[in-house]
Amino acid sequence: MDASTTEPAADTTRAERFDRAPETALAWHREGKGAALATVVQTWGSAPRRVGSQLAISGDAEIEGSVSGGCVEGAVIVEALEAMEEGASRELEFGVSDDDAFAVGLACGGTIRVLVEPVGAALPEDMLAELCEIRAERTPAAYVVDLESGVRRIDRDGHADRFRMDRSGFEEDGRTFVAIHNPPLRLVVVGAVHIAQALVPMARIAGFDPVVIDPRETFGSAARFPGERILTDWPDDAVAEVGLDTRTALVLLTHDPKLDDPALMRALRSDCFYIGALGSTRTHAKRVERLAEAGFSEADIARIHGPVGLDIGASGPAEIAVSVLAQMVSVLRTVRS
Repeated sequence: MDASTTEPAADTTRAERFDRAPETALAWHREGKGAALATVVQTWGSAPRRVGSQLAISGDAEIEGSVSGGCVEGAVIVEALEAMEEGASRELEFGVSDDDAFAVGLACGGTIRVLVEPVGAALPEDMLAELCEIRAERTPAAYVVDLESGVRRIDRDGHADRFRMDRSGFEEDGRTFVAIHNPPLRLVVVGAVHIAQALVPMARIAGFDPVVIDPRETFGSAARFPGERILTDWPDDAVAEVGLDTRTALVLLTHDPKLDDPALMRALRSDCFYIGALGSTRTHAKRVERLAEAGFSEADIARIHGPVGLDIGASGPAEIAVSVLAQMVSVLRTVRS
């Protein structure tokens, strides 16, 4: 079968869910417009946006991103323009009223603290460029700033709990802010079956960018998975094309070793955070035997969640999809000794 790819033509950015505020700010700065990045560094109560959310502001008052869903953006823009004129960062604090919170879908108001950093002054251009390059490589990075000294750096290592939980915030000293820049979560599904039809939209709602792989074009069709990225190459080649990293989950649903095993073997040699394989306990035992014969260790094989999904007594494709998604999130977010 010839390799082919089916992807949505109109929405080429859908597969990468990065907020583009850093990249946009860098572009505006390099165009000579001037730019600043505003970052939510702390919240109290029911804040509209989580800590780490960003808004890019140009010297022409253009914006990209959000720090409050619309509640305080106007005030942040004014402060950012003044900060660009002064060439110095600013810390802002805003109270969000119950009425404003209700307007953006929250039950009650809260307070948010925002750090505004003019690019090229407070935030060096080369540091922002480095951050954008790291993000483009799908490599986790932490932007760390000491709000007292103004010292800034980018960490590729450390902050393990923050990376796992996608949790930006202050360190215990109360002055060092760590902004986590994780690649978007991805879900690679091998087998365009009924469970996949339920799992893919659920995973997208949960923040994953799905890719469906199935060389059987009758299964892997745009009609069955509207708007999704579909690869009809052989699974091991397709998995290699997509790439498996620490922000990727792989779920195997074909029940066919000829399709599942090649992709599974690539996954076991990768750093993907989750590997799940459909099948009964008996089916999984046979899978384990095949992998052991192929030279994989017990520790390698133990990475596979098989039978796939949490044991919630699921019945039918949709409920199985719920159990799989729940297990993926549990593996991603839970500390394991």
